[in-house]
Amino acid sequence: MASPTAKLSFREVLAIPSVRRLWIAQLVSIFGDFLAIFAVFSVVTFQLHGTPTQVSMILVSYLIPLAIISPLAGVFVDKWNVKWTMIASDIARGLLVLTLVFKPNLYMIYGTFLALSTVSSFFVPAQSVAVRALAPAAGLMAVNALMSQAVQGSQIISPAVSGLLVQWLGANACFLFDSFSFFFSAALVMSLTIKRQAVAAAAGTVLESLQQGFRFIFTHAAISFVMISMTAGMFAVRCFGALLSVYVRDVLVSNAALFGTLNSLIGIGMIVGTQSLHRFASKISQQYLVVYGLSGMGVAVLLTALFGRLATTAIGMLGLGFGAAFIMVPSQTLLQQETPHELLGRVISSLMSLLAISQVLAMLMAGPVAEKAGIRNLYFASAAMLVTIGAIGYTKLRKPKVPAAEAA
Repeated sequence: MASPTAKLSFREVLAIPSVRRLWIAQLVSIFGDFLAIFAVFSVVTFQLHGTPTQVSMILVSYLIPLAIISPLAGVFVDKWNVKWTMIASDIARGLLVLTLVFKPNLYMIYGTFLALSTVSSFFVPAQSVAVRALAPAAGLMAVNALMSQAVQGSQIISPAVSGLLVQWLGANACFLFDSFSFFFSAALVMSLTIKRQAVAAAAGTVLESLQQGFRFIFTHAAISFVMISMTAGMFAVRCFGALLSVYVRDVLVSNAALFGTLNSLIGIGMIVGTQSLHRFASKISQQYLVVYGLSGMGVAVLLTALFGRLATTAIGMLGLGFGAAFIMVPSQTLLQQETPHELLGRVISSLMSLLAISQVLAMLMAGPVAEKAGIRNLYFASAAMLVTIGAIGYTKLRKPKVPAAEAA
């Protein structure tokens, strides 16, 4: 079990040339992704006049391969060369995005997102393996926090940039930049020397390799706990994302401008949370950070639902993002530290699958539940789920372990 030790700072890990190049590649690529995603939503909504269902199917198209293909992709990531897997994935995605330039119809957009997600199913676990290979153990928390900040920062800035680009230059400008960002990422990854720890070649069939990864997850208490925690956290965040616009309209009686601002506050909360992690991680173990993150998210959701006021909702959005950072970053770090090198691709891919499934379920369940029980009652239920999981985790962590000799 990982315990709190001296952690490297952001500046110290960015001083490592290979880590810095990998982070820059992530920053540029993610920013390009968000530009393209918002441009696609703009095209489908305002040019193709898509219905709400047709618009929501964009995200569903992207999530389905992550849910289904990811575990299988992890088997191959554990067998293949990590560096060339990342390069091939970047090049493939760069070419796929270019198809969006040719005035696609709805089905072409869905197909492109399905293909992009399929390729990403290989890239994400390969990148996690690369982070573990390039960063020292004491710097994993900082590197994962930097990667998370790249995502959240892009999510805050890119909607406005994408909107301006679409208005001034058209959606194709966003698609071309996204394609360039993938090729840029591939070039930076090509400059890296990734020395993955040598492991014995995996024996058996693909199915047997897949079962080996699942067996490790289910028999490792810490891994199982953080994966459940991340899945629950993602479910809660997606419930907010799916129905926050309705909450703003019906409970806060406000408009789209406030809806956009509240979404940005979640991202700001996550950035502040990741910046604060270094201070706490030197004294608190990663499992406890996850527990506190779950509880904090539960309190944030409860605060939002309980009062139904603008000020408390804004505080709740910041708290939701802050708590999410305490789940996502320590969990990712713990998985990298606790998982054997030969299984890391499969474990990370299984996590991707769970996160994708939780998002799809949240989008499918949140609407009907809110219509029957009310959106505030849905938020109360989400808060109870998060706090309960956190309490169970805290109880298990506090429970003294019985030595093997006494248990025999």
